[in-house]
Amino acid sequence: MSKDRKHLYYRAYLIYFGFVFLMVAVLYSTINLQLNGPGVAFETKEGELPTRVADRIPRMGQILDHNEVPLVTSITFYDIYMDPTVVENDIFDEKVGALSQGLHRLYPDKPAYEYESQIRKARANGVRYLLIRRKVTNEARKKLRNLPIFDLGQMKGGIIDNVEVIMRKKPFGNLLNRTLGYYKINDDSDTLRVGIEGAYYDYLKGEEGKEIEQRISSGWKRTGKIIKDAVEGADVVTTIDKEIQEVAHSELEKQMIFMDAQHGSVILMEVQTGYVRAIANLTKISKGKYAENFNYAIGHLEVPGSTFKLASIMAGLEDERFKITDKLNATGYYKVGKDGMPDSNHGRGYGLITVQQAFEKSSNVILQLINRSYRSDPEKFIERLEQFGLTEKLGIDLEGEPRPKVTKPGDANWSALSLPWQSVGYEVMQTPLQTLAFYNAVANKGKLVRPLFVEKIKRHGQVIKTFNPVVLNPEICSSHTLQILQRCLEGVMIRGTGKQLKSSLFTIAGKTGTAQLLGESGYRDQKIKSYQASFVGYFPAKKPIYSCIVVIAKPVRAYYGAAVSGTVFAEIANKIYASSLQYHRAINDPRNPMATDVPSFKSGNSKDLTYLLKQLNVRYQLNASSEWVQSDTTDQRLQIQRKAILDKKVPNVSGMSAKDAVYLLESRGLIVRLNGKGKVVNQSLSPGSALVKGQLIHIKLN
Repeated sequence: MSKDRKHLYYRAYLIYFGFVFLMVAVLYSTINLQLNGPGVAFETKEGELPTRVADRIPRMGQILDHNEVPLVTSITFYDIYMDPTVVENDIFDEKVGALSQGLHRLYPDKPAYEYESQIRKARANGVRYLLIRRKVTNEARKKLRNLPIFDLGQMKGGIIDNVEVIMRKKPFGNLLNRTLGYYKINDDSDTLRVGIEGAYYDYLKGEEGKEIEQRISSGWKRTGKIIKDAVEGADVVTTIDKEIQEVAHSELEKQMIFMDAQHGSVILMEVQTGYVRAIANLTKISKGKYAENFNYAIGHLEVPGSTFKLASIMAGLEDERFKITDKLNATGYYKVGKDGMPDSNHGRGYGLITVQQAFEKSSNVILQLINRSYRSDPEKFIERLEQFGLTEKLGIDLEGEPRPKVTKPGDANWSALSLPWQSVGYEVMQTPLQTLAFYNAVANKGKLVRPLFVEKIKRHGQVIKTFNPVVLNPEICSSHTLQILQRCLEGVMIRGTGKQLKSSLFTIAGKTGTAQLLGESGYRDQKIKSYQASFVGYFPAKKPIYSCIVVIAKPVRAYYGAAVSGTVFAEIANKIYASSLQYHRAINDPRNPMATDVPSFKSGNSKDLTYLLKQLNVRYQLNASSEWVQSDTTDQRLQIQRKAILDKKVPNVSGMSAKDAVYLLESRGLIVRLNGKGKVVNQSLSPGSALVKGQLIHIKLN
């Protein structure tokens, strides 16, 4: 083939492949446009400004409480711009000063002359996208629209106020901050999913839309031409009840401040469903100030201490290693090998007691009992813990739950001390939520349920997904063992370490826990020992509605579980139970035996008592006219009897409230000293004895 012919072939191939390359480039640009890739700029007709397709960010869905009160919502702000070039000359010259004065009134951080100078300079330089203000509320946006020049609208007045900036807001501030969480993309493009927002971000985020932006001298601006509408995110309806949450948070914070504690947490859960109605986590920032910086309830492993004794007793009863009525000699110090542990009452011991009494008093003699029962086959004890669900994660949807740490035979750190120490809550580590789930199973007739934080997902008011209760184990132990342990937990509140926390409205079942925290030098060589106080249980004891755990770390004023955490539990339980009437039968329901029960009342002032009875619609019979009265019940009717108060004699104040007793005694010139709370059960001066003004009288209340 001649050189000229080869040259023609080369030219033909070059032209052919050139056209192919050009077509590929056009096809690539077309596909990019169709797919609407962000930031893809392209030229339009000659003389027109370049445009590109940009993302249109949707509004994220809300996170709502159980009653659909917003806990996290999206707030829309607007960036305000101005195109001064579209304003007619005579209008601009006449009103630019008034516009600048109006901007200064709304935003006085900049003088009016500076606003005017900025606008005039932008107009002279042909700037069509002058920034006036960022992140303006819709209310302020409306005020800006009414300013001179701006009131002519975008086409004649140059105001550009359609640039939305959507921000997340938590209306209740620090409340639930860590559990509500967030979704964040780090600098290295890794995603950080925290709390409910992180776990359910795929529902909350919505779908991005696409719109055309136009390039001007000051940057890219939206044209308002929508290619694809953004789809707003779905709403996540949580299990949280804001009213209960506020009670739990405030009671925990109040006690943390009083105890000057380092950190603490509260979880309150619905027994049958596992729905978490409240969860609070507080960390000390400075003296008297606490914030939600870490979710201790879900993510912090620590030794549970005496609350773990419930699992130990449950294991022994299930394996028939002992009976709850067996006798133990609680000497006060329990030696295992070369080491030992003092008893819970500062090593004084309790003498000869039953296993049930040992549990109710939280005696550490339990470690001797478990060691004697399982030392030949500790694997069996561990198997029981596995059966109870105490060795694995609960599998909650929120990220950050660690696996419980339970030392097992064969582990490098297993020793002769491991089994007895585990039985009283050491050499095992759990989160507060994992401890609560176990106690909740005891309240729930042995059914272990997974704690849930979300009930449903809604879009435009329609439910698109529901989260039903999840049963992890339908029966963690036999019903016989369960009934024994339920009685033991009630016994703690009647005869044991929780007896000071009894409620007058309902019964509580629970367990106190006090654990010494491990320091850098171990347990024994700490110069200043630090403790963790906890209380976990459920209420009402007979027909449980809620289970709850309170854990407070490193309190200063006290460290026993009942005094530190139990008081928080009792306060929360009383306030919640009193306000949760929807969980009880209607008071006037004739099928409810409580509706016909005649209540008992303290003695007191006749007008006060009869007014209260009328308000409560309680039947009563007034048998005598007297300022001071006492009550009696016969034939389902309250009998109001006269209470004799003699002149110049010491009054009988038995059965009265402190307020009425003090008023009555002081009105007769006596000096009163109170002891206790409730109603008067004893007085130091005998009723009817001669009255001497200025005399001191002690009254005891219970």
